[in-house]
Amino acid sequence: MNRGFYLVVAAQALSSIADNALFIAAIALIQQLQGPDWMAPVIKWFFAMSYVALAAFVGAVSDSYPKGQVMFATNGLKVIGCLMMFCYGLFHLSASGQVTFVCVAYALVGIGAAGYSPAKYGIVTEMLPPLDLVKGNSWIEGMTVLSIILGTVVGGILISPTVSAFFLRNAALGNLVNTPAEAAILIIAAIYSGAAIINLAIPKTNMTYPIQQKNPLKLMKTFGGYVMILWRDKLGQISLAVTTLFWGAGATLQLIVIEWGKQHLGYRLDQTSILMGVTALGTVVGAAAAGKVPLNKSLRVLPIGVVMGVLVMLMPWVTSAWSAYFLLFAIGATSGFFVVPMNALLQHRGHVLLSAGHSIAVQNFNEQLNILLMVAIYTLLLWLHLPINIIITIFASIVAALMLVLIRWCHRNLCRHPELCDQIGQEGHGTAL
Repeated sequence: MNRGFYLVVAAQALSSIADNALFIAAIALIQQLQGPDWMAPVIKWFFAMSYVALAAFVGAVSDSYPKGQVMFATNGLKVIGCLMMFCYGLFHLSASGQVTFVCVAYALVGIGAAGYSPAKYGIVTEMLPPLDLVKGNSWIEGMTVLSIILGTVVGGILISPTVSAFFLRNAALGNLVNTPAEAAILIIAAIYSGAAIINLAIPKTNMTYPIQQKNPLKLMKTFGGYVMILWRDKLGQISLAVTTLFWGAGATLQLIVIEWGKQHLGYRLDQTSILMGVTALGTVVGAAAAGKVPLNKSLRVLPIGVVMGVLVMLMPWVTSAWSAYFLLFAIGATSGFFVVPMNALLQHRGHVLLSAGHSIAVQNFNEQLNILLMVAIYTLLLWLHLPINIIITIFASIVAALMLVLIRWCHRNLCRHPELCDQIGQEGHGTAL
């Protein structure tokens, strides 16, 4: 691992801390504006929509410029989105108009994240050889999830009564902010700015790609072809399906934990952020353990996804804080362990079949599309006032059942195409499955 790779990791950590802290602060702002409970998943929906809407274009942008510069520019967009969210009260809108304005500002942060992601993952494939991709992904995913822990905890701390009271009494901030959410958002904008500064120090990899198409319609048509290439690849389709399911389930679980903490355990928003942080801590441990799984053995981790779904089914039976921490940690550990090898396999297949930027854009498109679907279903269930424990049971059953289907799909592909085992072995420079 070289210096440039560690700069990417550091920038990703800061940007991800800010992303996750901002999610908590945005929910706090919605609550401050007296928005309904189902507005929390709606802002997540706006964020995911940015990924889906721009999927056909961000890969071309990522492959047209040095990726460090792309990461700098997209972090700049996140800063602008934060400042827009901070200025929601300047336009004298109605309460519902202010909530809508916050969602639009959060969508701008999503646009920055959509452009940042293919550059972040793409530069890893440029910097590291295939042998180091699982290890590199373990670093990236582990640091990302570690930053999710810090981000959710930081977000909860910033809006907590004690810390927010300190900021509101501070002479420097007191004249700028009036609420805990406003203070948190201003500080988060400063964290994004720090990530952008690190982006400028990332060295160029001197990787060159063909001149990228600039016609939007042709880009969309070409992108559709890229999507089909990965879905038709017998290895790509399995890893793409698994990661798509994982990120949709993970985003929904994040929202579920917030509502579960509120309804089932009676926690405030800043307290439920601790629950989210515990889950993320488990994911770090699982991701770190997965760093030892070679690329040629990546498909062996699929049954762990079923275990994760079963563990989620146990959430309604939790009655104490410590049992909640233990269960959420176990859920995070199983998710981290099975998604990192799948992510590495998908990125390598995408890099072989397409290019770094385009393959990550295809991955993001599918994952965020599933987030839109699963979060929309969750929002509907909340709107229908279903108890959170019923929602959890439905959610966990679907995840476990779909993982069983994917395992069966994988076995069928390997039986019909036994050469795939040798192919993974050659790509991983190891033995076959």
